[in-house]
Amino acid sequence: QVQLVESGGGWVQPGGSLELSCAASGSIPSSGNTMGWYRQGSGKEREFVAHVTSHGRTTYGDSVRGRYTISRDYVKDTVTRQMNSAKVEDTDVYYCNYRDERNYWGQGTQVTVSS
Repeated sequence: QVQLVESGGGWVQPGGSLELSCAASGSIPSSGNTMGWYRQGSGKEREFVAHVTSHGRTTYGDSVRGRYTISRDYVKDTVTRQMNSAKVEDTDVYYCNYRDERNYWGQGTQVTVSS
C-alpha cells in the first residue's frame, strides 16, 4: 500500500505562483515508478499534468509545459509541483498520483485562480 497526502492548494491570482506538495508513505521501491499530478474540474475528465520517474525523467502535459515545474525528493518520498504564470483555466482539483504496477491517488486539493 502507498498513502499520498497533498498540501499547498488554495487561491492565487492570474499570473501568480503556487506550489503543491505530496508526501508518499508505504511500500515504495527505488525504481520502476512515477510520482506526479493530475487535475480534474467539475464535469471534466481527469487530465495529466506532470510526472517524474524514479530515475528523474520529467514529462509535462501540453497545457502546463513551460509554466509548471515538477520535482521529486527521493529521500523524503515527496513530489512538488510549482505553478507559475497561473491562468484561470488552471482552476481544478489537483490529485497526486503514484504508479508502478499499482496505481494510487491522493485525496485531491483545490486550486483556484481568479482575480
